[in-house]
Amino acid sequence: MTLGDWITQGLEVLMAVAAAPVLLGWVNQCRAWLQNRRAPSLWLPYRNLHKLFHKEAVLAENASPLFRLAPYVVFGAMVLAAGIIPSMGTRLPLVVSADAIALVGLFVTARVFLALAAMDVGTAFGTLGARREMMVGFLAEPALLMVIFVASMISASTALPAITEHLLSGRVGLSPSLAFSAVAFVLVLLAENGRIPVDNPATHLELTMIHEATLLEYSARHLALMEWAAALKLFNYVCIGFALFLPWGVAEGHIGPLGLLVAIPALAVKLATAGAGLALIETVSAKLRVLRIPEFLASAFLFAVLALLVQVLLGT
Repeated sequence: MTLGDWITQGLEVLMAVAAAPVLLGWVNQCRAWLQNRRAPSLWLPYRNLHKLFHKEAVLAENASPLFRLAPYVVFGAMVLAAGIIPSMGTRLPLVVSADAIALVGLFVTARVFLALAAMDVGTAFGTLGARREMMVGFLAEPALLMVIFVASMISASTALPAITEHLLSGRVGLSPSLAFSAVAFVLVLLAENGRIPVDNPATHLELTMIHEATLLEYSARHLALMEWAAALKLFNYVCIGFALFLPWGVAEGHIGPLGLLVAIPALAVKLATAGAGLALIETVSAKLRVLRIPEFLASAFLFAVLALLVQVLLGT
C-alpha cells in the first residue's frame, strides 16, 4: 500500500463521518414531506451536534469510568467500521485488512459498551433500554451473518471488497438468493438502527423506546458522540447494503483522489435513494409492540435461511 492509498483511505473515512448526519437529516426531511409536515433543515443534525459539543457535561455521581469511556469506544468502532466498508473503493488499506465477520464484531463491540454504559448508572430506563438493545442484537446479528454467508458463497470470500468486485464483474446474473438476502438485510437494517417499525427514534415514550432509553443519562459531548455514532451506524449499514447488492459506482483497484471524485457522485445518488426509501418504509409502517419484535427479526432470519438454501440447492 502506498502513501496515496492511505491518504485516500483517510479521505473516505472523513467523508463517511461528515456525510452520516446529512443522511440522517435527509431521511427526516423525506419523512416530513411524506407525512405532509414542514420538513426540518437538512443541516439540523449538525446544529444539534454543535450545540451539544459546546455544553458542559453533567454526569451522575455513581457513574464509573466505563460510562465516560463508552461514547468514545462506540464512536471509534463506527469510524473504524466505515473504513472497512468499500463504500467508494475496493482496494483501500483498511478495506482489504478485515472481512465482514470482523465488521460484525465491531458492531457487537459498540452494542456491548452501549448496553453496559446504560446499566452503569443503575436507572430503570437505562437498564430497560440495555436489555431491549441486547435482545434486538441477539436476534438481528445471526440474520446479518446469514446474509453475509450467502454473499460469501457466491463470491467464495467473506471479504466485502471481494464480494463487491465479484458482483461488479458481471458474473452474477439475476439471483433469487441475493433477492431473499436483500429482504432480510433491509429488515435487519431497520432493527439495528432503531427505525420504525422496530423503534421510533423521534419518541421518548418510556414503554416503547429502545435505543433512546440507553442515552437518557448522557449529555453534552458524550451525547453528541453517541448521536453521531448512531448516524454513522445507519450510514455504515446502508453502505454494506450497497456493497452486497448495489455495488455499481464503486471504483475497483487502487484509486486516488481522482477515482474518489468519480465514486462520490454515485454514492451520493445511492444514499439519496436509500434515504428516501427508508423514509417511505417508516411512513407506511406502524410501530410494533416490543413483544412482536422477535417475530419481525425471526422473519429476517427465515428470509436469510431461505436465501442460503436456494444458493446451496439451486446454486443461484
